[in-house]
Amino acid sequence: MIANTQHSRVAVTDAAAALLRQLTAQHGRLMFHQSGGCCDGSAPMCYPVGMFLTGPSDVHLGSLDVGLDDPIEVFISEAQFEYWKYTHLTIDVVTGRGAGFSVEGPTGNRFLIRSRMLDDAELAAFGMRP
Repeated sequence: MIANTQHSRVAVTDAAAALLRQLTAQHGRLMFHQSGGCCDGSAPMCYPVGMFLTGPSDVHLGSLDVGLDDPIEVFISEAQFEYWKYTHLTIDVVTGRGAGFSVEGPTGNRFLIRSRMLDDAELAAFGMRP
């Protein structure tokens, strides 16, 4: 993937950033993994760094600046990336309990993905045809 400072494949809403700051205070540094698995559906899963190990079949989507010393890194499985490579993802939070082992579970909130298609400028920046 081409590194790009003007365009990003992933963003975070203000509400999700606020929850991530709170969760970081409780759990330490965090990261996201977006899978397409059956058990967690397509929910973005948030883990303390080191609790979920990424591998060579994971793609680094980007880093989220949520107002902490360290950004929150976001990864996606390579197979899921193939489906979503033309998509910009925004991590948001809503009231409700999600499934899986994501750290926000006990808060009564759950992270979710909002998506849109990449625009022509973003496609070009990532080396894809508009």
